[in-house]
Amino acid sequence: MDENDKILENQPAEEISSADNNEGSAGKGITFIYDTVSIFATAIVIIAFIFTFIARFVGVSGASMNPTLNDEDWLLVSAINTNIKQGDIVISTQPNAFNEPIVKRVIAKGGQTVDIDFTKGVVYVDGEALQEEYTAAPTYTSEGVTFPLVVPEGKLFLMGDNRNDSTDSRSPAIGCVDERYILGVVRYRLIPQFTKY
Repeated sequence: MDENDKILENQPAEEISSADNNEGSAGKGITFIYDTVSIFATAIVIIAFIFTFIARFVGVSGASMNPTLNDEDWLLVSAINTNIKQGDIVISTQPNAFNEPIVKRVIAKGGQTVDIDFTKGVVYVDGEALQEEYTAAPTYTSEGVTFPLVVPEGKLFLMGDNRNDSTDSRSPAIGCVDERYILGVVRYRLIPQFTKY
């Protein structure tokens, strides 16, 4: 075999090797795309899980929770609501006259009795006057619900901290809120000033 034969024998092998490299590059490109899409899909699933079952961000609209919360505040809300307590600030999605979620404070839970002396501006739960340092003013405004009121089991009596500028469970337009409609309990105000609740 002369030297020219050796060159001809080697040439196809070089071409095959080059083709293998091209196929390898294409395979790496497809693998990269697949990996990237998988990472983004996984991230979306994790974010959706967090916002559905753990926590979510909610913006405040209106002045009904002044001075505690203000219009355009941003809140971090816990979506795990296994133990809602009296005094918690919650987000309710129960259908209402405004067709929008509301943010209010839990005044009483199922089985408790709410009474309000609108002359003195005092709220009573189970006969005890609430010490409400968080309110903007005493509760002078009646909105149509008759008191005393026993809160039905599985429901919450909610009120805004800005008592005389809040439509809440005192009004038939809102009423007592079913606990199943509680989107979450407010844990932190993030903007404009970080505050824990």
